[in-house]
Amino acid sequence: MAKARKSVASSDFVEKNLAAALEKIAVATAAGHKAVTSRSRDGKKLAVAVKRLAKRRAALVKRKKVASRRARKAGSGETRRALRQVIKELATTSKALTKAKAVRAANAGELAALKPAQRRASGYSKAIAQIDRSLRRGGS
Repeated sequence: MAKARKSVASSDFVEKNLAAALEKIAVATAAGHKAVTSRSRDGKKLAVAVKRLAKRRAALVKRKKVASRRARKAGSGETRRALRQVIKELATTSKALTKAKAVRAANAGELAALKPAQRRASGYSKAIAQIDRSLRRGGS
C-alpha cells in the first residue's frame, strides 16, 4: 500500500494564514482593551452604588432602632406606622444592596479574568510588531 504524499505549503498559503492570525490578534487586542475599559468603568459605578446603599442601610437601621424604641414607649398608631415604614424601606434597601453586591462581584470576577488575557494579547501584538520591524531591517 502506497503512502499518500504530503503536500508542501506554498508561500501564498503561509502568507494568507499569517495575515489572518495577525488580524485576529489585532481584533483580540482591541476587544480586550475595550472590555477592560468598560468593565473598569462599570466596576467604579457599582462600587459607588454599593457604598451609597450601605450608608443608607446603616442610617435606616439606626432609624428603625429609634422608631421601635418610640413605638414601645408610646404605642400610638403614628409611631407604629413610622416603624412599619422604616422596616419596609430597610427591606427594600437591603434587597437592592444584596443585588448590587452580587453584580459587583460578578463584574470583578470577569474583570480579573479579562485583564491577563488583554495583557497577553497586547504583549503578543507588540512582540510581533517588533519582530516584523527587525525582519524588515535585516532584509530577510
